Amino acid sequence: MPPVDRSLEYTNLPFKERKCLATRKREVVGMRSKFPSKLPVIVERFHKEKFLPLLDKTKFLVPKDMSVGQFMAILRSRMPLGHAHAFYFLLDGRTLPTVSMSMAEVYASHRDEDGFLYLTYASQEVFG
Repeated sequence: MPPVDRSLEYTNLPFKERKCLATRKREVVGMRSKFPSKLPVIVERFHKEKFLPLLDKTKFLVPKDMSVGQFMAILRSRMPLGHAHAFYFLLDGRTLPTVSMSMAEVYASHRDEDGFLYLTYASQEVFG
């Protein structure tokens, strides 16, 4: 019997469950000192999402003046999606940010205690 690959199970865990609070805080401090004009953002697929693919990475450094809509367009380009597929960001698993807001505005009001901004993406099918 071949050995079980546990790396896939590990990557399916939310970022907060893969790293302790102290480690996440250290990462943010390091990123902010190297890239002071960028915001540390974690983007993960909504846990009930069945239609949208997983992104190739979850950690992003985003310019402060970038709009939510611009960031969504960048992420959308990283996924093999047709034009008919709708895709949304959720804050706190339930709030839809306004696409015209700057990432700095969203970060200021929704960043986590560790310093990361957590965004979840989902398709329209998740909302019914």
